[in-house]
Amino acid sequence: MTRLGTQYGTLYGIGVGPGDPDLITLKAVKILQKVDVVLAAASTKNEASLALSIAAPHLRQGAEALRLDFPMTRDQAVLNAAWRANADAVSAILAQGKSAAFLTLGDPLTYSTFGYLLRTLNGLLAEIAVEVVPGITSYQAAAAHTGRVLVESGESLAVVSGVAPEAELEAVLGAAQAAVILKAYKNMPAIRRVLDRLGLAKSSVFVTRLGHEGQQVIQSLDDVPEKPSYFSLILVRRG
Repeated sequence: MTRLGTQYGTLYGIGVGPGDPDLITLKAVKILQKVDVVLAAASTKNEASLALSIAAPHLRQGAEALRLDFPMTRDQAVLNAAWRANADAVSAILAQGKSAAFLTLGDPLTYSTFGYLLRTLNGLLAEIAVEVVPGITSYQAAAAHTGRVLVESGESLAVVSGVAPEAELEAVLGAAQAAVILKAYKNMPAIRRVLDRLGLAKSSVFVTRLGHEGQQVIQSLDDVPEKPSYFSLILVRRG
């Protein structure tokens, strides 16, 4: 996606992939080598940005990096204030004519803080140049690592949020030939119940922290802890 602007520098949304620095696209690397400022999103609970550590081998020497804090909360007022503050910081950089790359794990438009930032910026600046560079998602990397086919022929793939209500999970998973359950860290007991009821538990595989320390593939959902890592997903396939 590109929108032309004349007054401001270009904002790039860069997907750095699931964890392995070698899984960043060539296009992303070329942009990271020339951009003026690197924007690293991080939780207010963490001292470091995981996305920045993944991109670090590809940054030009002396590149300016700015951390943007995003609170891990469901309080909409707190979230709105954080998004506005970060959008103000980014707009100030772009107003100087500088280019900026916002780093995001996986893909910038798939469960990413970049989407929130972009919407907030759209309300502040009508004319900015934005370019989104897609990244390899965690479920693509998990399928490759486990050698599991995601979909083929006339099949459909559902990408499901694990924090969705149990009834919604069951409706979507019951209709799909194959599925990916992202955000499987918070609702594991309910996810396990749904997969058991649908007869899909034995054909599912749990993958956590792929490309990071503590990486693990668990074939039996019975062995998955009730509160797994934040970086967890489940690949689901019938038969």
